[in-house]
Amino acid sequence: MPTNPIPPNAGLERLFDGATFAEGPAADAEGNVYFSDCPENRIFVYRPATGVTEVWQEPSDRANGMNFDAQGRLVVCCDGKDGGARAVRRYEPDGTITTLASHYNGKKLNAPNDLCFDNQGRIYFTDPRYGYKHDLEQDCMAVYRIELDGSLTRVIDDMQTPNGILITPDNRTLYLVDHNPDPGGARTLVSYGLGEDGVWHKDATLADFGDGYGGDGMVLDVEGNIYLTAGSSDQAGIYITAPDGAQLGFIPTGEIPGNCTFGGPDLRDLYIAASTSLYRIRLGIPGELVYP
Repeated sequence: MPTNPIPPNAGLERLFDGATFAEGPAADAEGNVYFSDCPENRIFVYRPATGVTEVWQEPSDRANGMNFDAQGRLVVCCDGKDGGARAVRRYEPDGTITTLASHYNGKKLNAPNDLCFDNQGRIYFTDPRYGYKHDLEQDCMAVYRIELDGSLTRVIDDMQTPNGILITPDNRTLYLVDHNPDPGGARTLVSYGLGEDGVWHKDATLADFGDGYGGDGMVLDVEGNIYLTAGSSDQAGIYITAPDGAQLGFIPTGEIPGNCTFGGPDLRDLYIAASTSLYRIRLGIPGELVYP
């Protein structure tokens, strides 16, 4: 039976308070943590060496979910509302920005939300839309993969509102959050397995938040456990779930969390972007990251 990865003496530390809705934390090789504030159209960076948080990119074209790829480049999902790029973009070492995906079948994406990398370097991302939808061109809210040649493949189209996304290191399992805020909408954490036909098939529902506030972003540790941001009020926090769906622990945040990532020199520091704040808590199991 997997054990709770939260040490008995672990405490949640607030590092920054000043965002409108903090999202998409991602740690670089030096341990700096980048996180987005989509409503304010900016990306912050928290520097542990000094304890200072500063604006790193403004405007950000409505940056949301972010991750560093295996080469240490920040890859960002940009929302579609209020002038957002409606694209997946990459910040290059020379300061330029490369658009990796903006259209599918000649039509604009909805609003790329979150992303992950497989062990080949391909990028999986979700494309929902929250808020107004009058300008949507796609026929559904789907999950896509950016291939190594730059082409775009739609890989999953049977979710209501795909949001957070993870892939296991062996490329065989996708974890996806379906978070439809409409009455009666799906608010679940679902696993998909890769079939012999190369098609992703829904395997199991690992968590169902019913009519409560559902999930958002998530990260894996090296034992394959899922750290899911979800809930509101006293239910707001990090839900730690084993691959078989067993609940291992809960970290309350006190405000709605958007996403989380591991960082620090040994990848045991869990950074949590939650509404106005960036938090950190020291855990017992290292995180599983593509980079650093």
